[in-house]
Amino acid sequence: MTSDLKQRIVEAATKSFSLFGYKATTMDQVARIAEVGKGTIYTFFTCKEDLFTHILNTLIQEMKRDANASIQAGEPFFANLERAFHAILSYRKQHEMFVKLSQELRDFGTHAVKDGLQKVEDAIVQYIAKHIADGIDSGNVKPCNPEVVAFMMLRTYTALVFDWERGHTRITDEEITRVFQLVFADGLDQRV
Repeated sequence: MTSDLKQRIVEAATKSFSLFGYKATTMDQVARIAEVGKGTIYTFFTCKEDLFTHILNTLIQEMKRDANASIQAGEPFFANLERAFHAILSYRKQHEMFVKLSQELRDFGTHAVKDGLQKVEDAIVQYIAKHIADGIDSGNVKPCNPEVVAFMMLRTYTALVFDWERGHTRITDEEITRVFQLVFADGLDQRV
């Protein structure tokens, strides 16, 4: 019962952050959406920031779960890495809360949103860096700084998926895969 109530509050807050952004979301609003008293929220979360952090941590775990599910045993290392990357960024691009928070950051520069989205980016970089380090250990990837390469991959992917579309025709997933192969896989592949 308690976990159901907490989940209902989390879902209500996620809905509010997705619709109105961080700045415009209040604990009163979350309570109304969850159909609970405001005090009930404080049973589980000390403040809006605590609730926001909890939601971001949950979304990070879901992104990692999706990325792990995209990895196929027996497939080449770089094919799996590209699929995992694509799964992460697809999740991020399609999740309404990330879309709204990105708009809020761009329009208002809300500090808590900036910190929250940075936490998400850091988690993605660490996830990819671990896979690159594993690739180095297994002999699939040339020696490199996994964290720097993961950061470059994320920024390149983000630029192609989000930024490119602002002034150009959308790039297909196949084109992005070719760029990933050319720039990263060919450059890092130990066999090349």
